[in-house]
Amino acid sequence: MSFDVELPKGSVSVSTVWGEGSGRGTVLVAHGAGAGMEHPFLIGFTDALNELGFATMRFNFPYREQGRRMPGPAAYAIATWRAAVDHARVRMPEGPLWAAGKSYGGRMASMAVAEGLEVDGLIYLGYPLHPPGQPEKLRAEHLPAIAAPQLFIEGSNDPFIQPVSQLEEVVATCQDARIAWIDGGGHSFEVKGQKRPADVIGASLAPLVADFARR
Repeated sequence: MSFDVELPKGSVSVSTVWGEGSGRGTVLVAHGAGAGMEHPFLIGFTDALNELGFATMRFNFPYREQGRRMPGPAAYAIATWRAAVDHARVRMPEGPLWAAGKSYGGRMASMAVAEGLEVDGLIYLGYPLHPPGQPEKLRAEHLPAIAAPQLFIEGSNDPFIQPVSQLEEVVATCQDARIAWIDGGGHSFEVKGQKRPADVIGASLAPLVADFARR
């Protein structure tokens, strides 16, 4: 399946994969900057959400569809998020809808919502607060403007949020936000000394989303 995104140079079709739920709402899931929607982490994550009763829709950003490795302008990703929500609302007109994303995908969702996109909540799978080793380059100025509930699922050893106190300070400025810590987790929630496949790691995060949605 697919949906169209209107960009300055014309319409682009992007791929989607739906997973069926049992009436608990819909979670839209965007990939990170370096991998598309078929990454095992995201497959494990969405499969586990389906088992917990949530419908899911994974989708690609246009640059992945066009075979490029690096993201295009943020405005293109924001437009894609708007189109994804519109597409999902047509297929699933009833029930809550959450926007989730791995790293870059979650950050782009937050920017879209800060600009007026309406969702019932935001779920960040490793929010990239700043480039590794550059805590002075914060990517957080828009987060306090977001009224929808926000869940930050974060690995305590993620180089994108060191020092972790900086993320905690940012979250404290938000209107309705909380952090779910993965002790020892890196940016993809890998834990040193624990050898787990990416799909298993992704699946392990689904109960945190279910708890967030229940609240």
